[in-house]
Amino acid sequence: MIESPGIDINKEEQRPKKPNWLRVKLPVGENYKQVRNLVDTHRLHTICESGNCPNMGECWGAGTATFMILGNTCTRSCGFCAVATGKPDAVDWDEPQRVAEAIYLMKVKHAVITSVDRDELKDGGSIIWFNTIKAVKSLNYGTTLETLIPDFKGEKENIQRIIDAAPEVVSHNIETVERLTKQVRIQAKYWRSMEVLKTLKQSGVRTKSGIMLGLGEKKEEVIQTMQDLVNVGIDVITLGQYLQPTKKHLGVVRFVHPDEFAEYREIGYGMGIDYVESGPLVRSSYHSERHVFAGIGRKQWEMTKSSL
Repeated sequence: MIESPGIDINKEEQRPKKPNWLRVKLPVGENYKQVRNLVDTHRLHTICESGNCPNMGECWGAGTATFMILGNTCTRSCGFCAVATGKPDAVDWDEPQRVAEAIYLMKVKHAVITSVDRDELKDGGSIIWFNTIKAVKSLNYGTTLETLIPDFKGEKENIQRIIDAAPEVVSHNIETVERLTKQVRIQAKYWRSMEVLKTLKQSGVRTKSGIMLGLGEKKEEVIQTMQDLVNVGIDVITLGQYLQPTKKHLGVVRFVHPDEFAEYREIGYGMGIDYVESGPLVRSSYHSERHVFAGIGRKQWEMTKSSL
């Protein structure tokens, strides 16, 4: 079993070279151009661009995108994230309708929405979140929706607004193991995020969380994080390779081999998780349309196991 070496993630000369299995295709095609045009026309932000997602070409080429609301500037300064940090612009109260209209024009059957953290707002941005979900649902009958939310500092009133808006899936990423949380998610708290997910699940919401690998975590810590997520009732887990967005961000300690990701998938299903998406290029919203309905991932896994 592969273990993470004890490498200082800030020493550039020790950083490993990117392996061949992490190569991605450049964005091309008519669908990509159409999504690009809609995003620009409606003055929208996407985490695909702001987060330098390696799957942007594939997803946009398939006519899907993850919209980012509440602006393009975050009040937090996570060591892994490419989204700009600083003082955000004023809340744009017309944004929910523009997002709903863009999703309508894209004719997508499943949409993903995320946001920056807005810790300077009393409601944490939860009112705009509520309005956006309702606008999307009103204009796009039959479209399922995943919301990738911040922790809202754990404030129950703000979390309740998401629950009341009733998206099909609510996702909140734990991002890394408990030991590395202060370094990777500077203003976040591991157990506060777990409590957010527990609150969501206790309200009957289908919940999802993601973990990045390659930041210096040990294998037993990854498994413990998965178990902690299981303990708060998680339905879907995504595991993917961390990629350093700029030299100012945390460096990659190691590139996790696809075989190890496959092993985590087996461990996750063995723990009873309903859907485990695990691979080097997996990101929070990758194949998210498959995560909406219960039993799909587990059934596929059981069929694969029975055919061996």
